Amino acid sequence: MPVRHNHWIGGKADEPTSGAYLPTLDPVTRQPGDEVAAGSSADVDRAVAAASAAQPEWARRSAAERSEVLHQVANAIEAGADELMELERACTGKVTGQLKMEVDMSVAYFRYYAGVLRSQHGRTIDQGGGTHTYTRLEPYGVIAVITPWNFPLNQACRGLAPALAVGNAVVAKPSEFTSTSTLHLARLATEAGLPAGLLNVVTGIGPDVGTPLAGHPAVRRIAFTGSVPTGRYLASIAAERLIPVTLELGGKSPIVVFADSPLDRAVAAAVSAVAMNAGQTCTATTRLLVEASVHDEFVARVVDVVERLEPGVDFGPMITESQFRKVLEHFATASDEGAVPATGGSAYDDGPAAQGLYIRPTVYAGVRPDLRIAREEVFGPVLVTMPFTDEADALAMANDTDYGLLASVWSGDVARGLRLAEQIDAGQVTVNGGALTIETPLGGYKQSGYGREKGLEALHEYAQTKSISLSLS
Repeated sequence: MPVRHNHWIGGKADEPTSGAYLPTLDPVTRQPGDEVAAGSSADVDRAVAAASAAQPEWARRSAAERSEVLHQVANAIEAGADELMELERACTGKVTGQLKMEVDMSVAYFRYYAGVLRSQHGRTIDQGGGTHTYTRLEPYGVIAVITPWNFPLNQACRGLAPALAVGNAVVAKPSEFTSTSTLHLARLATEAGLPAGLLNVVTGIGPDVGTPLAGHPAVRRIAFTGSVPTGRYLASIAAERLIPVTLELGGKSPIVVFADSPLDRAVAAAVSAVAMNAGQTCTATTRLLVEASVHDEFVARVVDVVERLEPGVDFGPMITESQFRKVLEHFATASDEGAVPATGGSAYDDGPAAQGLYIRPTVYAGVRPDLRIAREEVFGPVLVTMPFTDEADALAMANDTDYGLLASVWSGDVARGLRLAEQIDAGQVTVNGGALTIETPLGGYKQSGYGREKGLEALHEYAQTKSISLSLS
């Protein structure tokens, strides 16, 4: 019998008002998994009421006191890593190395914001000896954090840690496909000392939970990670209500490789776009732009490595049936448009991987930039390559996209690499494998969204700045 997982409201498990539950699927086997509560607007109302009741006292605590609680939450995640990894594995099929990295990063989010919280204050403004003027960072109140299915625990922690740090309460709505690790996180956080009601989790589908949550009059800010259409929809609700929203949406990110690059490292970076989370990440650099003089050689090296990736060892399956079908539809369209993959281009039809939602790692070499496979976010282990002639051509091709979340540049000429990085329309750009960590803000240009997650910028996203001025005369 599948295990049933209830909402987490007011510091305890809470059954859905409807009495209904939603099935989940193990994407490795396509066998039924656990069930999660099918939420409704009534459940959202209870969660928001719990958050509203708990938030004022939390906001009155000092930064040092809130910091200590967040450190305890980090400790609890660390201690509960094995169970969190198993819950996430059961509904995502991720490989062990990927799961461990994501749990470690979840711990790090709470440690980071617990730390920087104690050093981030308002500032004084010099208006002369007769006035004392200063600013304060104040919470919004109740924040709605709506997360996707590709990084359920990690992206929940990415929003929860800074939101809680500055004194907000949160109602989280995870994807109905991958809710269990977020529910367990809420239990661990409460048991670690986070006051009951500060973190609530309501599970269910978007129209039944996400829409009433975003539209609830007591919710004062929305943070969403997911698709562009859903982002537009939530932005329209936020605009009608005149509340701020952070949107981290899709991507079709370029990786630009010049002939004088450290090619071995650039090959590894290109392969990671299909291997990491099986390409199911908004920041995946799935448009491989290579200087024409080394294009064919470089692509051949990438294909050689890609063909040695093993399902279940180096990468996991598509996490949902719907995404599995969408990737196959992209293959069919590419074929209709005349594109032939250099490798891959299908699901597995033999071996253990054929039982699950695994897609063969795929490379389309030398494609036309107008093809759908080259322009739309596939969200699977699919890389497209295109040659460029010079720096100006590389820049034009890198920016020839509706998205702007991340880009990667590889160049033996560091000045050229930095010059290009400063001209690419993207919220993050790495040059020769530069590190992007919790400290580096993430956010989009163009249709990749707006607002910033991670870094100090996220702390300020979840806080309002108040100016106070006292006359001393």
